Amino acid sequence: MTISYKKLWKLLIDKDLKKVDLKRMANLSSSTVAKLTKGENVSTAVLTKICTALNCDISDIMEMIPDDTPDDEK
Repeated sequence: MTISYKKLWKLLIDKDLKKVDLKRMANLSSSTVAKLTKGENVSTAVLTKICTALNCDISDIMEMIPDDTPDDEK
């Protein structure tokens, strides 16, 4: 499984916000925003800050994408 933050970027567009606005609103570091941009793992505390700042649910900002290879073929 991989994590996708595409929903977060769409939500920012819908709210007419930029990454720098998210950084300020959720009190995030530049490195955390960079991790999100690269689709890397971040802590649940970071995800909670984002959801609080944007007044949304975690499912509104991220999703789990299943791998294409079934587990029994790995």
